[in-house]
Amino acid sequence: MNKTKKLIFQSAIKIFSESGYRGATMDEIALNAGLAKGTLYYHFKSKEEIFNFIVEEGLQILENQVVEVQNTSIGPIEKLIRICRIQLTFLYGYTDFFKIVMSQLWGTERRQNELRQKIRKYIYEIEINIKIAMENGLIEKGDIELMAFEFFGSLCSSAIYESIRIEKIDLENIIESTIKFTLNGLGINYKEVNYNDK
Repeated sequence: MNKTKKLIFQSAIKIFSESGYRGATMDEIALNAGLAKGTLYYHFKSKEEIFNFIVEEGLQILENQVVEVQNTSIGPIEKLIRICRIQLTFLYGYTDFFKIVMSQLWGTERRQNELRQKIRKYIYEIEINIKIAMENGLIEKGDIELMAFEFFGSLCSSAIYESIRIEKIDLENIIESTIKFTLNGLGINYKEVNYNDK
């Protein structure tokens, strides 16, 4: 991502998270980025194009880290634990981005349908590990797709907790507590899992 696109990326996240998709304008994004309106239009023809760009780039950051974990030789439970850590660290590091994604998951407009497909692709990576763990008898048999969505959803819920609380949160405590809760939901005793990722 070049310098100008990075400015647009950061500005658009701020404006979309503060004003919502409907309230955000190209003028606001350009002004906040310190760019001439013409420069913004040179890179992006519309607000929707900018929205798709920030979603694509933001989710790619997350997905790249998850793919790295998938390419390691550790077991499926350990991979799920690492994915928990990655997703939670990402959600707390990019809170405004998370707000945008959550606000646009519902609806029937094209950008919303495309966003759901991108999220679905990410959740598939979680599904892979749940399926392997199930095949190896590490997780009780069940609906793999539903479990993957529940896994993803429980991690998102902890980010909502942070956004509502006024007091400063301890990220490491949140991560540990959420991992434990999420794994327990899959029938895995977190204390009994041996992993070495700290």
